[in-house]
Amino acid sequence: MDANSRTMDFFESQDHARRKTVILTLYFLLAVIFLIVGVYTAFVIAGINFSSGMGFWNPQLFILVSLAVLLIIFLGSAFKIAALSKGGSAVAEMLGGAPVDPNTTDPDRRRLLNVVEEMSIASGVPVPRVYVMENEPGINAFAAGYTPGTAVVAVTDGCMKELSRDELQGVIAHEFSHILNGDMRLNIRLMGIIAGILVIAVIGRIIVRGSSRGNVRVRSGGKKGGGGAIILAGLIIMAVGYIGVLFGKLIKSAVSRQREFLGDASAVQFTRNPSGIGGALKKIASHHAGSKIGNAHAEDASHLFFGNGLGKPFMNLLATHPPIEERIRRIDASLLTEGLKKDAGGLRFDQDPMATGISSLASQACTPSTDAADISFPPDMLTSIVGNPQAGHLDFAAQVLSCLPSRAAEAVREPYGARAVIYCLLLNPEEDVRKAQLEKFIEESDPAVIKEAGSLAPVIDAINREYRLPLAGLAIPSLKLLSPAQYEIFRKNVKGLIEADKKISLFEYILQRTIIHNLDPGFNKARVSSVRYHMIDQVRLDCFLLLSILAWRSDAGTRVAEESFRRGIAELRIDGEPSILSREKCRLSALDSSLERLTMASPQVKKKVLMACIACISADSFITVDEADLLRLISDLLDCPIPPFIPDVQKS
Repeated sequence: MDANSRTMDFFESQDHARRKTVILTLYFLLAVIFLIVGVYTAFVIAGINFSSGMGFWNPQLFILVSLAVLLIIFLGSAFKIAALSKGGSAVAEMLGGAPVDPNTTDPDRRRLLNVVEEMSIASGVPVPRVYVMENEPGINAFAAGYTPGTAVVAVTDGCMKELSRDELQGVIAHEFSHILNGDMRLNIRLMGIIAGILVIAVIGRIIVRGSSRGNVRVRSGGKKGGGGAIILAGLIIMAVGYIGVLFGKLIKSAVSRQREFLGDASAVQFTRNPSGIGGALKKIASHHAGSKIGNAHAEDASHLFFGNGLGKPFMNLLATHPPIEERIRRIDASLLTEGLKKDAGGLRFDQDPMATGISSLASQACTPSTDAADISFPPDMLTSIVGNPQAGHLDFAAQVLSCLPSRAAEAVREPYGARAVIYCLLLNPEEDVRKAQLEKFIEESDPAVIKEAGSLAPVIDAINREYRLPLAGLAIPSLKLLSPAQYEIFRKNVKGLIEADKKISLFEYILQRTIIHNLDPGFNKARVSSVRYHMIDQVRLDCFLLLSILAWRSDAGTRVAEESFRRGIAELRIDGEPSILSREKCRLSALDSSLERLTMASPQVKKKVLMACIACISADSFITVDEADLLRLISDLLDCPIPPFIPDVQKS
């Protein structure tokens, strides 16, 4: 697939990842069968049999061997998956990654964080935690996690220091494509499966070593032992185990290579700059350390990396990544014959323009776009950008970051300030209500947070409506640094601030749900939703409630609400003519349980649901900022991130 050709539809990509999981499971079952037969054969050849007078086939031995092999593989895989249960952060720490302080003043780290923040705002993905693999001179990176909300992005020292900003942006865009396309969960499962298979080889090696030492002791004592049969069995088990690992590597390579081409193509589409990611690949090819990872666990995670983190594979079949020359050719063949293009008219930014106040958008007025408040698109056009951001979205993200007051931008980068910013965003403009909120707030909060919120309130009050949720998103990485006790108090305070006026506004609901969705998995045991609903009829009642709530949001009267509901239902293509639920039944609080069920729908069902939502809210010929924010919240909860609504981008 060439970089200039159409990239895979988000929902097709999610289905593709699910099909890969099914294929992976089948391969795994074949590998398990091979291991059972191999271990059984090892026992028979070595003469370790429980029944005398029987030939090769011994049902009793076969059953015992099968149960033992299954138990060993299960325990090995379960142990590895449990070790990675924290998601992306566990993988990053396993590989020696150190989290980057959101408030860092180091120029290289500050530039890295700003690139990641831009990508997050542009793609609609929560800002992930960022790690650096220190003392790794090779140029490499990876993204890992179970969901976009639990993802991390990690880069090597070499990647952070050797690449220009355009090249770093290309690499990060490539990693964000893995976050968006459903690759991460598959990759972590693959790590668990390979670990379980490897245990068989390790046990064989332990048997050989233990038996060899035992034989030495027996011979030194002058007695003849029967350890030779055990050694032979151990050797066969070890050989069988490593052949199983070889199969595992073949699976890993087959899953990984084509996804790298897709990631490259997505990065070019995202950044509109082939020389960015192409330049990064060329630097890998010419760099003394290439993309090699020195960490002892590099083999386990080899399929996660941007470039080949290991030595040259013995056979191309085992390569987890396509050849660099082929990747560059598919991006832009001219890059193979020409020197690297210089960034920004010959300048290489050693510091991020956003960190130093230099921005190509500095001349633009930091005022909300009037078009962004009144936009209208066909449903299929909007669903085409789900998980598929364009370069215009990246430009918009850079504009948001350049337009935020420096005081607010600095505050969200440390836990005290991040909490204070969220509290300020929830303060009601009405004086009496704000007073009641502050009285409740003072009872529950840390004095330092209260002081910070007091100084930040006038700054936050002046921020444009369309920049408020992106600002809250920038606070997420810092809020993840809270202790469990601090988080419980923070969560309680958010709830208290919202309920102070005895009602929940749409913005308050969106902000609270965003915080809970992105922070709860880190402080509580993360539960990965599995697909349970493959037909729209299985979630039809949830869809009726969701569309009814959306239809009543316009406040334009019963007739308009009914027409909006009807248009949404038409996109679902279900039997019957359901009626809109009454306004009294359509409280925002009723939405939570329905969205919880919809998270367990298949990608194609989610696509229908989102198309129905878009048709519903655009039935009156425009989408307001509030409606756009609610739609993006719904998509976020369904793990189908939608980039910001920018008319010029969607209509292009």
